[in-house]
Amino acid sequence: MDVLQMRSIPEDMVQYKLFLVQTNGMSSQQTEERLKHLTEEMLAKVAQLLVQYIWQDQPFNLKYHPEKGDVPAHIGGSTRYGDNIEDEWFIVYLLLHLTELFPELAARVEDNDGDFLLIEAADHLPKWLNPDTSENRVFIYRGELHILPCPSKSSSIGFSLDVVPSLAQALVLLSAHPEVCLASPKIRSAATRKFMTYPEKIKANLHRAHCFIPAGVASVLAQRPDLVAPAVSAFYLRDPVDLQACRSFKTFPPDTRVLASVTFTRCLYAQLQQQQFTPDRRSDFDLPPRSHPRYKAHELGTKLAHGFEILCSKSRLPSSEANTPVSCNPQWKNFLESLKKNGYFRGQLEGSAFHKELLRCAEIFFKQSVASKSSSISAGEEILQLLHNSPLNLEEFKKLESQLPPEDSDSWLEVTSQDLEQLLQKRPVEEASGKEEEEDTKEEEAGYSLVAVSQGMKDFLNAMSSHEGAETPWSLQIQPFSFDPGSMANALDKLLGMQRQHTSFIPRLDEQMLTCRGKEEELDNETEEGSSGPAEMSAAETLDSLKSYMDQMDQELQSTNVGKSFSQTNYKACVNNDSSRSPTGDGLLTEEAEEEIQPLDIDVNLVANLLESLSSQAGLAGPASNLLQSLGIQIPPNSDPS
Repeated sequence: MDVLQMRSIPEDMVQYKLFLVQTNGMSSQQTEERLKHLTEEMLAKVAQLLVQYIWQDQPFNLKYHPEKGDVPAHIGGSTRYGDNIEDEWFIVYLLLHLTELFPELAARVEDNDGDFLLIEAADHLPKWLNPDTSENRVFIYRGELHILPCPSKSSSIGFSLDVVPSLAQALVLLSAHPEVCLASPKIRSAATRKFMTYPEKIKANLHRAHCFIPAGVASVLAQRPDLVAPAVSAFYLRDPVDLQACRSFKTFPPDTRVLASVTFTRCLYAQLQQQQFTPDRRSDFDLPPRSHPRYKAHELGTKLAHGFEILCSKSRLPSSEANTPVSCNPQWKNFLESLKKNGYFRGQLEGSAFHKELLRCAEIFFKQSVASKSSSISAGEEILQLLHNSPLNLEEFKKLESQLPPEDSDSWLEVTSQDLEQLLQKRPVEEASGKEEEEDTKEEEAGYSLVAVSQGMKDFLNAMSSHEGAETPWSLQIQPFSFDPGSMANALDKLLGMQRQHTSFIPRLDEQMLTCRGKEEELDNETEEGSSGPAEMSAAETLDSLKSYMDQMDQELQSTNVGKSFSQTNYKACVNNDSSRSPTGDGLLTEEAEEEIQPLDIDVNLVANLLESLSSQAGLAGPASNLLQSLGIQIPPNSDPS
């Protein structure tokens, strides 16, 4: 997906679009009429699910969108889900359900992360599929997840990786080869795992609690239970300016408080319950002692009343035009017919109490999801409008206190030891499902060699640098694989310290000496041809002088403690083996070895220091890992936490 397009979607918003898979030569006007008709039919199909759903911020909505640029005409919408991620998964379930009921439509759903369904199935995706190559390739079609493939040896169907298909091209391929575009069972199972329990999960995500709230709040929630969401959000996001309106409580006076049953989503209840709050004394909202059996009901009711008061303090009673009944809307008649055709009223007689309740919920849903946005009003205005149109009956609410249903337990807020045990028991199942991935990782770790670390460092030190700085040997990664048994044996010998007894401390010194010797031989040849003698003597003297300097430096360093900071395990092991094979030497070899200059194993010290630095990083970024990555060396994860 384009980076700019991803950034245009807010962090807590999900966008969804439904396209006609085949237009069959329809004109733009015919396409518009067809899509608008499908919009009403789809909303009528899912109305029974949506009327009982409490959205965190914005509801699910579908509107017709004309063709714009490369995006064909479609049905689309966007929803802010705030802190409740379940709203996003419920929308994905709705899209799967709608594309199954209407097979002529294909849906795309995205959020700030792009095609977030692929994130859930990341462990099972093909290697070529990533955020850079997934643009316009992921669709929900006929109730299943589809991914437009990349051409392969077995099939030429699809779009190559260097091509970003347009939506029109993608829809043509999807309609022509749906079986080829169908995602694998593992991908589909992982991507749909979060919402497979819908629609049953809708009720499971609700929480019913008793609250002491003003009678006006109880009246509003009895008519519009979904208005609890903006009230909780207003309290949750309150600031000192908002609380100034809660000193007098002009709209919801505390002396009218009654005990009522309020239905929250679990997210809303957690937001309200977990906040510590002490009301202003001037508000007359006094809380009983914490030991009081109704303390939680008083506390929840106080917080909820503050949220409703904040909403109303920012709004005014809307004009009479906003109170126009939905029956005056030309779309209402067609929408009502679609509801009847889809069995929304469940066979109830027209005029019955249950039929009236269903009709009232349908009108509310129509205002939220079907009617144009120009006629929408804020939550505070809706609350004031409901209070204006519904006179309060305080005595009636007092009578209902004895008939309240029991409240739900909020033990789900805490993870018990049994819950933790169940989570731990699920781990082996997940680990077993990813056994193949672990085996691949183990194979990669088995193919990793410490020789590559030391050799990569040597290549970097031996490489020529320019005025722009040192160049890392990335080219080693793209070279074809080759295996030289001789060089491998030579590298192992060096790593084991078998050829280090006469190695100088400076890696390039031997090469420089060989170069000097080569020049000395060339000078000998030139001398035979009549070259001057002083040149030969000058080269030899330079070489002898350099060697004497190095020998003197080694002798001086031997008398210090610098050598003790380096590892000499391989050399000492070799000395011990030689002394064990010559028991008659009476330790003479060991004493002589200690007197001599003990060469260091450069490779062992290098690898040991790098591994020690990596261990101290504890898996985080650090100098050692950054250095090795810049050299093109990938270190496998630490499988031994000790």
